[in-house]
Amino acid sequence: MKLAIELSPEQQKQLAATAHRLNIPVEALAAAAVRDLVAFPAAEFEAAAEELLKKNRELYERLS
Repeated sequence: MKLAIELSPEQQKQLAATAHRLNIPVEALAAAAVRDLVAFPAAEFEAAAEELLKKNRELYERLS
């Protein structure tokens, strides 16, 4: 499955810096992060997803 995601410039910078530090491609780091996230037990995944959605809602509210 191919997936496109939108990151803020700061998130892109952090992702690139982490990938550089680990000496892996940015795409490999992003894919590993997604695999780790969905590997959580369901309750932990839902809590993490809800927290992420909450942060995004707050961000979008500030931007509007």
